[in-house]
Amino acid sequence: MASEKVTFVIGGCRSGKSRHALELAKRVPDTGRLFLATCIPQDDEMKQRIANHQKERGAGWSTLETPIRLPDAIREKSPQSAIILVDCLTLWISNLLLDKAASERIDDHVRDLIRSLETAKCPVILVSNEVGTGIVPENRLARKFRDVTGHANQAVAACADKVTWMLAGIPVSIFPKSPDHY
Repeated sequence: MASEKVTFVIGGCRSGKSRHALELAKRVPDTGRLFLATCIPQDDEMKQRIANHQKERGAGWSTLETPIRLPDAIREKSPQSAIILVDCLTLWISNLLLDKAASERIDDHVRDLIRSLETAKCPVILVSNEVGTGIVPENRLARKFRDVTGHANQAVAACADKVTWMLAGIPVSIFPKSPDHY
């Protein structure tokens, strides 16, 4: 993990992404672990999911809820963190799309995220859902979400040192970045 500054864990829903990312992050001593939570709990079921994730993380983690200002949080917190785990990009993008001011500049937010990853002072692990293997959504907002998420996933993968695709709980290494890659 030490040589991998940006690790990207991507996969379908319930594929084991968060669990795998947590296992990677736990390789770092428990002082200085930061969890950046992008979820805005809207109902009791989501609140229970959050509680389960918190229990799974256990002690040794600080948590910062950052539903919109994710790049700022990475820049501000990376100098004093041993590792940052972002869970997840898909919810962050959803939050941006539903925030009128943010949705008008969503490409700027994604570019800012990439800049924050490139300048982070500690390793960062990001979790996201793969959205390109499903059906074409039936409504405009869902199609926009799929398109924006797909572009954001590509941008994060392009700047990552390691990309892992989760498939039925199995981590499949897509690549470690190397000079002869691509």
